[in-house]
Amino acid sequence: MSTRDRTAATDATVPTAPTAHTSQRGVAGEEDSQLGRDRNRVVRARSRALLGDLLGARRKALAGAAVLVVVSTAGQVAGPALIAAGIDRALPALRDGDAAPLVVVGVLYVLAALAAGIAIGAYVRAAARIAQAVLLDLRRRVFRQTQRLSLEFHESYTSGRIISRQTSDLDALRELLDGGLTGVVSSVLFMTFTAVGLFLLDPTSGLVLAVAVVPAALLTRWFQKRSQVFYRASRVASARLIVHFVETMTGVRAVQAFRRESADAHTYAGLTEDYRAANARTFGLNGRYDPGLVVIGNVTVVVALAVGGWRVLDGAMDVGVLAAVLLYTKRFFGPIQQLGMFYNSFQSASAALEKISGLLEEEPTVAEPHDPAPLPDARGALHLDHVRFGYGTGRTVLPDLDLQIPAGQTVAMVGTTGAGKSTVAKLVARFYDVSAGAVRLDGTDVRDLASRDLRRAVVMVTQEAYLFSGTVRENIALGRPGATQAEIEAAARAVGAHEFVLRMPDGYDTDVNKRGGRVSAGQRQLLSFARAFLADPAVLVLDEATSSLDLPGERLVQEGLRTLLADRTAIIIAHRLSTVAIADRVLVMADGRIVEDGTPDELVATEDGRFAELHAAWQASMA
Repeated sequence: MSTRDRTAATDATVPTAPTAHTSQRGVAGEEDSQLGRDRNRVVRARSRALLGDLLGARRKALAGAAVLVVVSTAGQVAGPALIAAGIDRALPALRDGDAAPLVVVGVLYVLAALAAGIAIGAYVRAAARIAQAVLLDLRRRVFRQTQRLSLEFHESYTSGRIISRQTSDLDALRELLDGGLTGVVSSVLFMTFTAVGLFLLDPTSGLVLAVAVVPAALLTRWFQKRSQVFYRASRVASARLIVHFVETMTGVRAVQAFRRESADAHTYAGLTEDYRAANARTFGLNGRYDPGLVVIGNVTVVVALAVGGWRVLDGAMDVGVLAAVLLYTKRFFGPIQQLGMFYNSFQSASAALEKISGLLEEEPTVAEPHDPAPLPDARGALHLDHVRFGYGTGRTVLPDLDLQIPAGQTVAMVGTTGAGKSTVAKLVARFYDVSAGAVRLDGTDVRDLASRDLRRAVVMVTQEAYLFSGTVRENIALGRPGATQAEIEAAARAVGAHEFVLRMPDGYDTDVNKRGGRVSAGQRQLLSFARAFLADPAVLVLDEATSSLDLPGERLVQEGLRTLLADRTAIIIAHRLSTVAIADRVLVMADGRIVEDGTPDELVATEDGRFAELHAAWQASMA
C-alpha cells in the first residue's frame, strides 16, 4: 500500500469534516489507483497475448498432448473403481467358483495402468518438446528485438536488465513450461476425474469431499495471495542482484582503480541478503501451506472412513466401495498441493513474462522507412538542414544547425565537452533522428534510406573500439565479411596495423580474447580502423577515435589515417589537434552552434579565435 493509500485509509477511520484538500487527495488517490489497475490490466493482456501467440503456432501438438493427458488421467482414476468391482463382485463370484470376473477385473486394471503409464510418458515428452520450442522462439525474439531497437533504448536500458531478460526471466518460464505446466494440467484433470468418479460411485462420500474442498480452497487462496507478493519481491531482488553483478564486473577496472571493492562488496552483500530474505519468506509460507493441506486431507479421510464405515455396518455401502472412496479421497488432496506449488512458479513466470512482453513491445525510435529510397552508389555529400535535436525531454543540444559538407571533404569538429560534436556524429550515422529539420546524404533524407544502405554508406568509429570473440582476421572482416585474406592484410597495412598483427602468436589467426592474443587499447583502435577501411564507406565518422593512442601510436596512425580518409567524406571529432591537422576544414562548436569555420591554418592565424587559443594551449603542452 502506498503512503497516499495508507493516509487515506487512516483518514477514513477518523470522523472529521471533509475539506477541499482531503477531497482532492482522495480523488487523486482514486485516480492513481485506477491508473494502476488499468496499467496492470494492460500488462496482463499484453502477456496473455504473447503467450497465446507462442502457443498458437503449436495447436496440433497441444491437442495431441491434451489427448494423452486425458487417457493417462482416465487410466489412473479407473484403478479404485476396478478395485471396488473386484472386492464386491469378483471375489464373491470366485468364492462361488467363477473366476472370470476376477480375471476380467485384473486384466482391465493392468491395461488401465499400462495405458496411464504409456500416455503420461508420451505426454511428458510432448509437453517438453512444446516447451523447448516455445523457449527457443522466445529467446530468438528477445535477441532479435534487442538488436532491432535503437541506440536510445540501449543507452537507457542497462545491459544488466537485458541479461536478466535472457537469463533469469527465461529460466522462470522454462521452469513453468518444463514441469509446472505439465503437472498442473494433469493435476486439474486428475482432481476433476476423481471427484466425478467419487460422486458416481457414492454421492454421500462425494458430498463429504465437497465440504472438505471449501477449507482447502480457502487455504489455497490465502497462499496464492501471499505467494504472489513474495514471489514478485523475489524476482525484483534477483534482478537487482544480477544488474549489480553485471555492472560491477563490466566496470571492474574502475572499481579497482578507485578502490571500490569494499563498498561494492557491501552493496552486493545487502542485495544478496534481500534476495535471501525474500526466498526465506517464500519458504516460510510454504511451510505453513503444506502442513495445512495435509491436515485437511487426513481429516477428510477420517470423516469419509467414519461415515462410510457406519454405512457398511448398516449394509448401505459395500466394503469395496468404501475402499475405493478412501482411495479417491486420499488421492484428491495430493494434486491440490501441487497446484499450490504451481502457483509459485506461475507467479514467477508471470512476472518474467510481463517484463519480456514489455521488452518485445518496445518500438525503435529510429524506424525503417516503409518505402526506402534507393542509394546505389553514395558520393558522400552531407547536408544538416536546419537541424534541431535534444535527447528525450532534456535540453536542446542542437538548436538550429545548418551545415553542408561536400563529398570527399575531411571536416574536423572541435569544441568543449557538451558542445554537440558527438551528437552531430550520431545524427549523421542515424543512431538518432532529428527533432526538426533533416540530415541529407547526397540530397536524400537519411530517414528515407534503408538501414542496410545507410550502414554501407556511413561507418562510425568510436573511442570504444570493440573486438568480438574470434581471430584478428574475423574482427577486421566485420567491415566486409566476404573479404579475401589479401584484402584484409591490405586494410591492416593501410592503417599501420599489419606489423603488430604479424608479431602476434598466430598472426591474423590469433584469437584476440585468449592468452597471447591480448591487444592494447591503441592496437584495438588500429584494428577498428582496418575494419572501417575494409568497409570502404562513402562517409566515415571518427568520434574521438584516436583518444586511445599514445603519442608514438598516434604518429604511426597519422599516415594510415590519411590513407583511410582519402577519397571519402570524413567527420573527425577529436580533442587532439594533431589529428585535426589533417583535416581540410575545421568547425569549432559551442552550445550546439558553429562559431568558427575554416581551414586549420586560417583558424590558427585568426586573432582571439577559439581554435587559435586551443592550438596555442596544445603547442604549450607539447613543449
